[in-house]
Amino acid sequence: MNNLLRLIGRRLIALPIMAIGVTLLVFFLMSFSKADPAYTALGDGASPEAVAEYHERYGLDDPWPIRYVRYMGDLCHGELGTYGAARNSVADRISSALPVTMQLTFMGLIIGAIVSFLLGVIAALYRDRWPDQLIRVFSIAGLATPSFWLAVLLILVFSSYLGVLPSSGPLPDFLSNPGGYFARMIMPAIALAFPLTGQMTRIVRTAMVEELDKDYVKTARGAGLPEKVVIGRNVLRNALITPVTTLGLKIGYLMGGAVVIEVIFNLPGMGTAILQGVQGNETFLVMGVVIVVALAFIIINIVVDMLYLLINPRIRTV
Repeated sequence: MNNLLRLIGRRLIALPIMAIGVTLLVFFLMSFSKADPAYTALGDGASPEAVAEYHERYGLDDPWPIRYVRYMGDLCHGELGTYGAARNSVADRISSALPVTMQLTFMGLIIGAIVSFLLGVIAALYRDRWPDQLIRVFSIAGLATPSFWLAVLLILVFSSYLGVLPSSGPLPDFLSNPGGYFARMIMPAIALAFPLTGQMTRIVRTAMVEELDKDYVKTARGAGLPEKVVIGRNVLRNALITPVTTLGLKIGYLMGGAVVIEVIFNLPGMGTAILQGVQGNETFLVMGVVIVVALAFIIINIVVDMLYLLINPRIRTV
């Protein structure tokens, strides 16, 4: 238990260090942007005097380390700046966009985890037989299919041709209209999950095959234990340690893919927000979205590390 608490403490100590590193890197890189927030706020026809006054008011001419310290102070208070001619709050924009991205990410994660788990186990149990061969073709297709290409194909088939699923429009509220919510989210989630499913299926199959070939499985079978007990209690528990760890690391990949998928399906998530920021030269909006996504990725991976410590008792003694 002491080793477990010590390892968890290390992860928690690393969190603020990595968060500061991410914000420092993003702020430093964005300081090279040629987009002037003054012209974004005042318009392209703003006079030099008005631009100079705007720079002085918000300290835009200060060295970037001073601006970084000021930005971190605002960030600790939940202030991420403003964007657009109306000076809308970046924090408000992210607070409405981040839940959509996280919902799409975890929906894709759940679909990928369930399908890859089932197919990987079946492929291992029917090793080198026809179910394994079919699943192998499916996994290779998943690895070779880009999410954005599959997204366009799904829109063409299910929206344009069959007309059974919407590809654009507002996202319905889950509680008031769950059917409309899933109809709007299912195609983006499948497009996001399909490449992950192909990769995870191979990982689950490999881990299962390695465990099935170990001596303790042969001993358990020789002792007359039922096959369900051998597979369910022993093989699955040991074989799923590596896939669970890999799946946790793939959350960042899914979040990055969700940003692209959101733009294709016109979902009001972080992808749409960062596209709006890039097209409008909104430095604070782009910077806020990138920082929040990076911090979410760091926090999720630390949580996955903690879950891995709980799943794998051998790590606790390290």
